[in-house]
Amino acid sequence: MTPSWTIAAARTFGAAQLAADPELQMRSQQDAALLLQFVLGCTRAELLAHPQRSLTPEEQQRYRTLLAERLRGAPIQYILGEQEFFGLPFFVTPAVLIPRPETEHLVEAAIHHLRAHPAPRIVDVGTGSGAIAVALAHALPQAHVTAIDISPAALSVARRNAERNAVATRIRWVEGDLLAPQLHERFDAVVSNPPYIAEVERATLPREVREHEPAQALFAGATGLEVYARLLPQARTVLAPSGWLFAEIGAGQRAGVAALLPGWRQIEFLPDLQGIPRVVCAQAPTQS
Repeated sequence: MTPSWTIAAARTFGAAQLAADPELQMRSQQDAALLLQFVLGCTRAELLAHPQRSLTPEEQQRYRTLLAERLRGAPIQYILGEQEFFGLPFFVTPAVLIPRPETEHLVEAAIHHLRAHPAPRIVDVGTGSGAIAVALAHALPQAHVTAIDISPAALSVARRNAERNAVATRIRWVEGDLLAPQLHERFDAVVSNPPYIAEVERATLPREVREHEPAQALFAGATGLEVYARLLPQARTVLAPSGWLFAEIGAGQRAGVAALLPGWRQIEFLPDLQGIPRVVCAQAPTQS
């Protein structure tokens, strides 16, 4: 390859390479541009403004290397090392689930119920990248947030994201399985995006999900409800009177999750933008 390979030529080459893979075709133009921006350290506007700018041999090789990673199925977010969530920037690595727009509905529901609380105590179960905990701490400056994850590597990423978004001093990090480490405490809200995909669905997922995102954060067991069955009784234990549960659920899981909430009050299932029930909100049962 010669030094005369331009930005325009590189974009055309990259998009053609990615479009040859059916799973990448829809995003081929976008991903080719994002990878090129990453290699050149420039904005989209700069990329468009200088189509005849020549790439150095080192830039060409780096671009080819990143294209090869994408063609092997690596998510674009892992290659670039970040993802936006709730208007905030987050580091992401293969140690954590990539934050998704659907989970923003969960954050919105929690904010709606907690914004009037003078100092809500919130626990984020399975924090992963810290997206939910950081977004809530950012939106609710009066909140006290505890974030739990079983993965030390995930907690390390989450801490970096709290620092990046200037809320590190307001989040406590705990390593452990679901709520087990904090059953002695009381919280005003339990929030969670737990694993909820059934094992039988593994083969139906896109390659970049099933082969690259952490299985521990995706798969719950045979039915997909196994983690809820463990988490909801624990949430009932730690929630203060009139406390709230907010949890993301999978498509088709409304009835199954509802069956796990006997005695809970004001149960509501909120849809995502496709109309699929995506978030369950429920108030703790009255104390006996």
